[in-house]
Amino acid sequence: MTIGSHDDLDRLKAIGRIVANVLKAMGEALEPGITTKELDDLGRRLLETEGARSAPELTYGFPGATCISVGPDVAHGIPGPRRIEAGDLVNIDVSAEKEGVFADTGASFAVPPVSATVERLCRDGRRALWSGIRAVRAGGELNAPGRQIEAFAKKNGYSLVKNLASHGVGGALHEEPKEIATWADRAERRRIHEGLVFTLEPFLSLGADWVDETGDGWTLRPPEGQPTVQYEHTLVATRSGPLVVTLAG
Repeated sequence: MTIGSHDDLDRLKAIGRIVANVLKAMGEALEPGITTKELDDLGRRLLETEGARSAPELTYGFPGATCISVGPDVAHGIPGPRRIEAGDLVNIDVSAEKEGVFADTGASFAVPPVSATVERLCRDGRRALWSGIRAVRAGGELNAPGRQIEAFAKKNGYSLVKNLASHGVGGALHEEPKEIATWADRAERRRIHEGLVFTLEPFLSLGADWVDETGDGWTLRPPEGQPTVQYEHTLVATRSGPLVVTLAG
């Protein structure tokens, strides 16, 4: 999607706030004993209250309103009877549509008590994302965020999953530009035009650079189960820099 009017931007901001607030509420409800289905039911109720529809369900027939992955799974986890336990690393991805506009956000949550290493991984996952966001500008290179994210990862001793990428969003859940690398990609020649709407969602890991599908058709997991986090925002490229629309508030 390219923002072409104030109405476009207002609708994007509205759905961006909705998914951000739903993600925040689900994160606050996360505690030992709750099932991923109960957590997903909460997300569904909050989306429906705002008149929004689950994007993965609407677009792909995903069996849930949100994606909830419990480590070692890292993405596209199906909500179900699994109970969250202390020490779990949980990723929640919330994407939705309202009035024809889509927004997408996600975050990883460590359920205490966890090791200092996992706490640091979560902290640095957020830092990696924002290092990429700060590199976004209209007219700039589409891989500029990826180069910054990879530099951050290398400096701090992490790997990046390289078969999961960011993507265009707004008019659909996944649209052009597709396959936006969150690592340095020498083959990338595309540029960021003003008003472009897309996600940034690096997967920062303690050693994994690849994920495999687990056999249920959806859930993704590093081959050796390495702890991995994902943080995601939807943003708009403007003349003055990035406008992040998936901030809770």
